[in-house]
Amino acid sequence: MRRWKSVPAGVRYMLLATLLFAMMKVCVKMIPQIPSVEIILFRSVISFIISFIGIKAAGISPWGTNKPMLILRGVCGSLSLILYFILIQQIPLATTYTLLYLAPVFTTILGIYFVKEKVFPMQWVFFALSMLGVVIVTGFDIRVEPIHLLIGLLSSMSSGVAYNVIRKLKTSEHPLVIILYFPLVTIPIAGVYSVFIWEQPIGWEWFWLIMVGIFTQFAQYFMTKAYQQEELSIISSLSYLGIVYGLGFGFLFGETFNLLTYIGMACVVMGVVSNIWWKKKGEVLRRKRSMARSNQ
Repeated sequence: MRRWKSVPAGVRYMLLATLLFAMMKVCVKMIPQIPSVEIILFRSVISFIISFIGIKAAGISPWGTNKPMLILRGVCGSLSLILYFILIQQIPLATTYTLLYLAPVFTTILGIYFVKEKVFPMQWVFFALSMLGVVIVTGFDIRVEPIHLLIGLLSSMSSGVAYNVIRKLKTSEHPLVIILYFPLVTIPIAGVYSVFIWEQPIGWEWFWLIMVGIFTQFAQYFMTKAYQQEELSIISSLSYLGIVYGLGFGFLFGETFNLLTYIGMACVVMGVVSNIWWKKKGEVLRRKRSMARSNQ
């Protein structure tokens, strides 16, 4: 327990968010006959209701103070989510994780210019290691086609922009307000599209749809808190660990992988763990050098 409390709050929030997102994806896998956009609509409606109730209970304005940035977060998040759900229903769960794990790279690159965060040169080596893992997985899993790679890239780029906006709003907006703008943008888009592809949920499908919304809401909340409290290169890299959950949950659906795929996934995990370790080491060394110069 003491060791857990010694972990930075932002890291704890992201570890919890990653687990909740993984559980949400399992729920999505349970309803393959429901169109992805329709699932997004249900998820967004549930998220909107929970967020609005929380905002009212907290006695804060639901519209926030920086509306253009909040809308940008909503638009980019919605685009990323739609593409994301398409992938979940078309290719194996763990492979989906790996494809979308280009997002931390885009998040870090954009963060250099967007929020002026420091990235140590060696961190790019570890990002490259993780990206090598992505290439290995996508190159040797014959179930992944070029169109899946393109969808994954577009989803990851959109996520990178959304996460930078969250970091930008770390002091000006309540997490629930940031989350609220997500369904505000998504519901009209998903609602109109769902009219033309609607599949009526039956039986247990209602349960899985509701659980998708609940898991998503809590995952979004903890993820938003994480990005507000810790540097982008640290938090975005932690999302790579979700591949472990994806691999474990994937076995529930009879998904199996060859040796090269496992090697690629190992590269992804090693890259993120090394990145976090090096970032913390670099920060400590920089503080020591700064103190040494000030004492001279």
